[in-house]
Amino acid sequence: MTNNEEKTKKLAADYTAAWNSRSPDAVASFYASDGKIIINRGDPWDGRTGVAEMAAGFFADIPDLALKCDSVRIAGDHAAYLWTFSGTHASTGKTVRVSGWEEWDINDEGKVQSSLGWFDSDDYARQTS
Repeated sequence: MTNNEEKTKKLAADYTAAWNSRSPDAVASFYASDGKIIINRGDPWDGRTGVAEMAAGFFADIPDLALKCDSVRIAGDHAAYLWTFSGTHASTGKTVRVSGWEEWDINDEGKVQSSLGWFDSDDYARQTS
């Protein structure tokens, strides 16, 4: 395994732990200060403040959210982070299990510069209603 692969796999493991800490700021700390995430072609969440807001929204919807890293694929400074989260929807009390992925561009400091996130929002809506 190359040094880059080791660093990226550690980034993925630590990012997973940040989500499981349920701290929006911990999740945001993995992004460059001017980084961003776009989920399902939606509006971008810009900077660490935006990323923290995005994470806080997920934690509000699924307060007991548990994230699992299913796999990581690495190509230079680009990675695919495949994940599954589960938990209980705050409003409906229904159990939720959703899989998806993020496509990361990683900067020279080892932070996520840009992430494109994907999951089946129709399936999520079915599970939560």
